[in-house]
Amino acid sequence: PQLIKSLPELRMSSRNFLAALLLSSACIGTGALSCGHPPRIVSLSRRPPIPRACASAPFASQGESGAEAELAVNTTVEHEVPSLSEAFGSVYRFSRPHTIRGTLLACGTGVGRALLESPSSLPLLPALLPRAMLGVLALLLANLFIVGINQIYDVEIDVVNKPFLPIAAGAMTPSVAWAIVLSSVLSGLALVKSFFSPLIFKLYSFGLLIGGLYSVPPFQLKRFPLAAGLTIACCRGFLLNFGVYYATREALGQAFSWSPPVAFLARFMTVYAAVIAVTKDLPDVEGDRRGGIETFASRIGAKRVAAGASVVLALNYAGAILTALTSAPGAFRTAFMASGHALAACWLGLSWRKLNTESMASIKDFYGQIWNLFYFEYLMYPFI
Repeated sequence: PQLIKSLPELRMSSRNFLAALLLSSACIGTGALSCGHPPRIVSLSRRPPIPRACASAPFASQGESGAEAELAVNTTVEHEVPSLSEAFGSVYRFSRPHTIRGTLLACGTGVGRALLESPSSLPLLPALLPRAMLGVLALLLANLFIVGINQIYDVEIDVVNKPFLPIAAGAMTPSVAWAIVLSSVLSGLALVKSFFSPLIFKLYSFGLLIGGLYSVPPFQLKRFPLAAGLTIACCRGFLLNFGVYYATREALGQAFSWSPPVAFLARFMTVYAAVIAVTKDLPDVEGDRRGGIETFASRIGAKRVAAGASVVLALNYAGAILTALTSAPGAFRTAFMASGHALAACWLGLSWRKLNTESMASIKDFYGQIWNLFYFEYLMYPFI
């Protein structure tokens, strides 16, 4: 609980950096749009502002702080020319901050894990820090591309499901969204190509490819529940965790090897990301049905999906505890790993008991707790 209490401070302290980064990305990418014509999207620039009651509640339900929820309200289209603070808030919300936090935690804990396994390499850290920051930037740009392209093509669904998002709310035009998305993908590819190995570049490019196919017609893998789950599980579960660890070992001049904690996390997070892929649709049933998107939640109902997801996560935690207790001596810090995952399982159980699938607020709170447990796993990772 103490760790979770500190999350709002983490969110607020990183928000200025992220928004500045994304605003810069938008400025860089504006010139790229003049070279071609993106697919036509109905402009929402004249959409009336979303009422406060409509805009603030869903944004706060995604696990954002009260200040961020207020920011979401204040940056809806109320003026023809948005102020700097409105533009700041729109770009910040466009980045889907809860996914950004997951990416940052994966980066930080993955690097920390590699350094803990090679303490003799710690003196090299200052010299390697600039390259490490470029790697984090590249991952943030990839994250921005994937969530941004999804919002561009899902705008009609988001008007129903997530009216607080900037394109759906009319706070960001499609042309600005395309500028941010295209500059992000091009800048990310250039960074990885210039500073990292061919294998890392291939993994990065593959992640961008399947992340784009998730949203872009005519593929739109999100229309198929199994394909959507596998896509998110692959990106967030395997590629991110393996890639960060591999790149860190490579930078330290060490050959890659699967240590027990790294192999465990890649397996655990692949299952966890698949659960996120399913539960993210729990609050979106109405809009998905209108948009012709079939999900497990729209097919079999929120109650069954939430129950199934909770069972899968409970089994995942049970497997983690069993791994800690049965592995060879020295492979894990047994007491910490077993007790930490037992605590997480209890947290999950309490969240499930509080869930009322007839209440949208309760559903969104349950989904937010799944993300909090996702962050909690990464906070444990360097110490297992």
